[in-house]
Amino acid sequence: MSPQLKMIALDADDLAVISTQVQDARVQTADIIWRQGEKRLVVGMSRLDWEQTLDGEAEPRRLVAALRFDRVLACKSRNIDLAAPETVLDLIGIEFHPRDGRADEPGGSALLLFADGGAIRLDVECLECELTDLGADVLGTGLGIAGEG
Repeated sequence: MSPQLKMIALDADDLAVISTQVQDARVQTADIIWRQGEKRLVVGMSRLDWEQTLDGEAEPRRLVAALRFDRVLACKSRNIDLAAPETVLDLIGIEFHPRDGRADEPGGSALLLFADGGAIRLDVECLECELTDLGADVLGTGLGIAGEG
């Protein structure tokens, strides 16, 4: 069994590594939590354990994970119905675009790209993202954290 991941991204290269780990993750819209007052977005997900899959294990397994972005100035979505909390989205990947196209600029936009044209754009002061595994997803359905106390 591979160890649980905990990764931090502070630039576009770091975020590209996190993006590979969350590729094909399942996200329930109820598990997308925007905390505007805290300048934070948290996304609960059921992600594939890519290391275990690449090691040749017969059955791919899923892990419950949390993806967190801090220092978020604005959060906007496209083609995602946040009023339908049971909807399951397939995360394709994450991109970072620096402000004014300057790679040395810490601020910019992080884009979470979903299948079927869905997207979430985060305008950030500077890139601060963390991916943390929380354990095995025994049901394979996702976190359901929005409904918890």
